[in-house]
Amino acid sequence: MNAALLLIVGVVILVIGYVTYGKWLADQWGVDDKRVTPAHELEDGNDYVPAKAPVLMGHHFSSIAGAGPINGPIQAAVFGWVPVMLWVLIGGIFFGAVHDFGALFASIRNKGQSIGEVIATSIGSRAKKLFLIFSYLTLILVVAAFASIVANTFKATYDEAGVLDMAASAANARTAMISILFIVIAIIFGIMVYRRNASLVVSTVIGVAAIIACMAIGYNWHPLYLNGNVWMVIVGIYIAIASVTPVWILLQPRDYLSSFLLYGMMIIAVVGILGAHPSLEIPAFTGFIDTAEYGVGSSLGSLFPALFVTIACGAISGFHSLVGSGTTAKQLDKETDARPIAYGGMLIECALALISLCAVGYIWKEYVPGGITTPTAVFATGIARMCATIPFLAGAEDVIYSMLILAVSAFCLTSLDTATRLARYMFQEFWLEPGQTHKDATGIKKTLTNPYVATIITVVLGIALGMTGYAKIWALFGAANQLLAALGLLAVAAWLGKMGKNNKMFLFPMAFMLVVTIVSLIQTIITNVTNAVDMWNWIRAGLGTLLVVLAVVLAIEGVKTITSQAKAKR
Repeated sequence: MNAALLLIVGVVILVIGYVTYGKWLADQWGVDDKRVTPAHELEDGNDYVPAKAPVLMGHHFSSIAGAGPINGPIQAAVFGWVPVMLWVLIGGIFFGAVHDFGALFASIRNKGQSIGEVIATSIGSRAKKLFLIFSYLTLILVVAAFASIVANTFKATYDEAGVLDMAASAANARTAMISILFIVIAIIFGIMVYRRNASLVVSTVIGVAAIIACMAIGYNWHPLYLNGNVWMVIVGIYIAIASVTPVWILLQPRDYLSSFLLYGMMIIAVVGILGAHPSLEIPAFTGFIDTAEYGVGSSLGSLFPALFVTIACGAISGFHSLVGSGTTAKQLDKETDARPIAYGGMLIECALALISLCAVGYIWKEYVPGGITTPTAVFATGIARMCATIPFLAGAEDVIYSMLILAVSAFCLTSLDTATRLARYMFQEFWLEPGQTHKDATGIKKTLTNPYVATIITVVLGIALGMTGYAKIWALFGAANQLLAALGLLAVAAWLGKMGKNNKMFLFPMAFMLVVTIVSLIQTIITNVTNAVDMWNWIRAGLGTLLVVLAVVLAIEGVKTITSQAKAKR
């Protein structure tokens, strides 16, 4: 298969999906700019702050992207390029983008509250609390994992005698310094745009130039050589501050500027793929069972359900509904911005997933146990090598590789502080009745819903897990994330039904994702019980069982609600 043809055909299909199906959804749901969004109605200068569409798109896209649309397709490529491409396109247009758009729309019609609140108003308070518990625990795991990833990206290397290895630590020190300088630039950008009313266009040009300057400075001056535990503490302090500061001073500008790194990364990748237009070595289809011939050396198992759990952010991801209904909904300027930001943002991720597929296909023979197996390295290597075959980019392979690695690393930090803020929202909402805010709470609930208290509890739990045993249960995250997607689809379907609007486009995706996650979790439970060698096998089996029970209980309540709504219409 030719890489350029694969990418062009895929992007054309995604554009057609956005123009036709995306517009049809907006018409069906009654997206209306005459309605005041929560960002204006509840504007508080902290969480509820209207944002211009390009800025909010930058925040939303930076938060949902991360390394997900790179890792998933590359790992799932062991089944061949056809299954991956089909799921990215079909899943993206009819599952993921519908899920993201629906979650954001439902949230802005519920005062910018999370999917948990949408569940409370359409299914019931018990279902809301179950969903929030599950979502919060999942986000704690995300905070732990991403904090650990960021700390490992920044940390210094020491030899066996405990002496700092400056040469081996230089790359990480550069990344750390560039990231710190980037945060400073973002704060300045936020102050200039939101408090000095500077032109967004002019500020963007200066901001992008400043990013380039930060990269140059950080590459040549990087004095911070700290161990992993110290960086974990520093990262914990940072995300605690980022979770409670006004969104206009850090979250919006940092994510907006970060998005240009991702856009730049994608442009470089497209230039490489179209310029080199190589024939990919990856087979069209390798079989229904992963034989572990390629990849990390351990089998993903059977194509169903592995393909649909492994490719998350590139097709559908539950984390997206938390972002859309957690931070994006509180910043949406007008309702028509929802389609390009949510539906369009998901399809851009699909395009990135196709680029990732081209990258792994180009170096397929090296994607073997003992070769290049880390997805980020596979992506950067494949794209950099394609670019190096183009005459005007000859000799730039190492530079492009480093830039791509830096861009991917930057998004881990972006997703980290967004996840922390989302977890804080979830913790607060758990203690509140429908329609309440933390200002309405009394007694112990007033303390627990205080933004600073909720943030401290979240950060302490996340960082502590990140410094101990999160890796032991991380294997459950794929299924947990896709279960979130199924529950998000269920919640929006029930809410649309209550509003008397068409919700049929949610029913099949919801049922399919529930089956996928339950089958995947049952496989995990059986594997861990059958091959139990330590307590972690039993812990994973227990958590998997808990997730299955939760999914079944919520599904039953949701289906009852949707069924009763359908009967009432007759």
